[in-house]
Amino acid sequence: MDRRLKDLGLVLPAPLQLPPGIVLPFPWVRIIGTRALISGHGPTNADGSLAQPLGKVGREVSLEQAYASARLAGLAVLGSLKRELGDLDRIAAWSRVFGMVNSAPGFNRQPAVINGFTDLMIEVFGAEKGAHARSAVGMAELPFNIPVEVEGEVELLPR
Repeated sequence: MDRRLKDLGLVLPAPLQLPPGIVLPFPWVRIIGTRALISGHGPTNADGSLAQPLGKVGREVSLEQAYASARLAGLAVLGSLKRELGDLDRIAAWSRVFGMVNSAPGFNRQPAVINGFTDLMIEVFGAEKGAHARSAVGMAELPFNIPVEVEGEVELLPR
């Protein structure tokens, strides 16, 4: 999988740099049997800082910017999975994804935003492994004013 990421020109980001005083009492990825449950991830720069722009989609953030943010959230998820699993080749298939969009009143294109995540997973893993069940919903607020947050679950190959 490392070769595939390199061929696509993709770099997995460092772990999220949390703001001072913020402590998260949960893991980014929790392994239960052959399932990896993935906590919500936002868009992250290569150095682990929160990616810009911040704000509500449909107001401060355009649909195109939000799509790119969902893609960056996908890279953050892959980074966490790689750190936890040691190798992304352990992933047998994506099971489900829950995408949340920090939506301005009246914005209703959440599925188009979360396509940034879905398109990335299919690009990286192929349609057979990368396709997943999915929800894409609007939220009144997201942590740190991020435009997109994505959580999910993957099935792992047995050891």
